[in-house]
Amino acid sequence: MIHAHTTADADRDQKQAALGYVTEAWADGIVDGVDGDCLAQACLFAAFAELVSTYGEEAAAKFAEGLSKRIHNGEFSLHIARQ
Repeated sequence: MIHAHTTADADRDQKQAALGYVTEAWADGIVDGVDGDCLAQACLFAAFAELVSTYGEEAAAKFAEGLSKRIHNGEFSLHIARQ
């Protein structure tokens, strides 16, 4: 049986590809001596500018309001396995 590629699968694949590009650009910036905090600030600015451009200020602001809870819930924390 052939599994049809769903819209959710395509969306996940696009997000994975995008994260790969951002991660690569981030690594290039670090190698070139750009401070990680500066990279983070620039990425956030670019991301929110794109969200505002795509969805409008109200939708982007509503999305941003939910980030605090997600941060507190550890969604953005990198968990490193300790041996």
